[in-house]
Amino acid sequence: MKTASIKDIPGWLPAALAIALTAALTACVPATPRLDAELGKAVNMAKALQVANPDASNADPVKGIDGQAGDAIVDNYRESFVNPRPALSGGVVNVGSGRAGAGGGGGSTVGGGMGGR
Repeated sequence: MKTASIKDIPGWLPAALAIALTAALTACVPATPRLDAELGKAVNMAKALQVANPDASNADPVKGIDGQAGDAIVDNYRESFVNPRPALSGGVVNVGSGRAGAGGGGGSTVGGGMGGR
């Protein structure tokens, strides 16, 4: 009786077995395990963030400008794109005093500046 040895195994057989084993094991794993668990969370979070006050109909009216003023503001905004105002002309606009950090008042004085008054 003849015994088999390692020399009798063809060279391609171990590689083929490794490929087959890898393919078999990956078939058992879901393709998107983490994505499936998180499915819908982004949509639900976006919906929750869009609801600022679910009881808004039971609360006092919104404080601010009235409806007519708000409508006029929106109309003026839209009209500014249809008929834009011409750019200002007249040269250079002076925006500073020439010193870096000059804030226009409230500088240090004798006695501690603003806090000493």
